[in-house]
Amino acid sequence: MSWNENDDLDLAQFDDDFETADVEEKEFDEIPDGKYQVKVDRVELTRSETSGNPMLKWALKILGPAHKGRLLWRNNVIASKDNVKWLKQDLYTCGLQIEKLSELSGKLESLLDVGLEVTKRTKNEFENIYFNRRIVLDESDTTGSADGQDVNDMIPF
Repeated sequence: MSWNENDDLDLAQFDDDFETADVEEKEFDEIPDGKYQVKVDRVELTRSETSGNPMLKWALKILGPAHKGRLLWRNNVIASKDNVKWLKQDLYTCGLQIEKLSELSGKLESLLDVGLEVTKRTKNEFENIYFNRRIVLDESDTTGSADGQDVNDMIPF
């Protein structure tokens, strides 16, 4: 799934209006380190801007209550054996089990709306997002707050 589905869309007719439009400066507080309940909002296979290596780019929407609706970003760069191992672990945490990495592009849609508990950690100027566990989301969790129920808690025995 690509965020650029309309690559042939011509927006040139709006260039003058865009240039003269006023912008209200808004500043968001940085999301502090900690654990968050999120859902996978967007995911795409792309290339790293700096290295050109393949990368799985995640947009994770915080379900709340604090920072509800804000996005956390995770990038799985695919450049080494360790990178592949971490990506596989993230995919398995999300419930996606594939035999070959080459199958991933056809399975991206199944990652959307997956509920996760994640940890955000900042070291120096680098932010990292770690997938802790999958959580079950109610219908209301796509618009409301998550109860954070662990998938394993749903097993009746």
